[in-house]
Amino acid sequence: MRRILEAWAHIVDPRTLPIAVTILLFCALFGFGSVMYTGFFSWQVLLDLLVDNAFLLIVAIGMTFVIVSGGIDLSVGSVVALTTIVEAVLSEHLHWPVWVILPTVLLMGTVFGAVQGALIHFFRLQAFIVTLAGMFFARGLCFLITTQSITITDPTFQKISAFRLDIGVGSVTANVLIAFVTLLAAIYVAHFTRFGRNVYAIGGNARSALLMGLPVAHTRIGVYALSGFCSALGGAVFTFYVLSGYGLQGQGMELDAIAATVIGGTLLTGGVGYVIGSLFGVGILGTIQTLITFDGTLSSWWTRIVIGALLCAFCLLQRLIERHAKSVGRPGGTGAVVTAGRERGHADGPAASDSHVIGRAPEQA
Repeated sequence: MRRILEAWAHIVDPRTLPIAVTILLFCALFGFGSVMYTGFFSWQVLLDLLVDNAFLLIVAIGMTFVIVSGGIDLSVGSVVALTTIVEAVLSEHLHWPVWVILPTVLLMGTVFGAVQGALIHFFRLQAFIVTLAGMFFARGLCFLITTQSITITDPTFQKISAFRLDIGVGSVTANVLIAFVTLLAAIYVAHFTRFGRNVYAIGGNARSALLMGLPVAHTRIGVYALSGFCSALGGAVFTFYVLSGYGLQGQGMELDAIAATVIGGTLLTGGVGYVIGSLFGVGILGTIQTLITFDGTLSSWWTRIVIGALLCAFCLLQRLIERHAKSVGRPGGTGAVVTAGRERGHADGPAASDSHVIGRAPEQA
């Protein structure tokens, strides 16, 4: 009985309640589809959620780190599109091998994200504005390179795209394997490395992190570099999925990634969240789309309507959790997150202006 009570106390903990709700919602949606539609309850349908959304999962992983750190990245969808265009041009026009193309686009995405992080930190610019500019910049580069859709006919790309790995009675593509390797690596980085702990500390209270001597500058730039890397990797996976490059691809993907991250239990105020939650957030979005497909009578726009309603519901849940944590004064709970959320309105102002000065001495030491 005591173990049951301890497990229940852990579930209702403000730090774990959002992800618990996310997992329960995913199970409820999948269970609803299994009851309502013949053939929905199958191993392959579950695997297809990953096959069709592997690229979104990778992008959402990068977004999770950004939001946990207290920031936002609106450029991810455009970086995905830019990646597909660059891959298509390098493959079809310049005939580069895929093993050279992939490191090139990953480096491109990482540098793109790092530059945004540097602008945000050292010039005290709002993350929303910087990444919005990055979104326009990357999307414009796509159409500067070409305004046409480029189909990829390279045999190596096609082999990777056609690869299937049997898992029981179902199968998955190479994209799913890449996404899961990325997920496992991200879980390790977030919860078992100093960088991950610094990300949570900065998201919880950036000013306290500065006073503790944490490398705020390196961490913040690293977070956006990681987001850029995940966006480029998601773009590479998306290229394997569609075998083409086009400047209009990835439109709205930044909003899907944010929605999946928030529905996955990451607090928008920063400091609280789990990478594994983004997996279930993406799963919920995919399940909603699959339910509408199985129904056959509903417009695809119902997907957006339901996602919007869920996003509002989870934002309200987060606000209630923050108020509860503040009222009970939980040490180590989300009380620090509330404080950080208030300070973040001017964290990019005077406090952040000293961040690279205050934090530099410990780094050099």
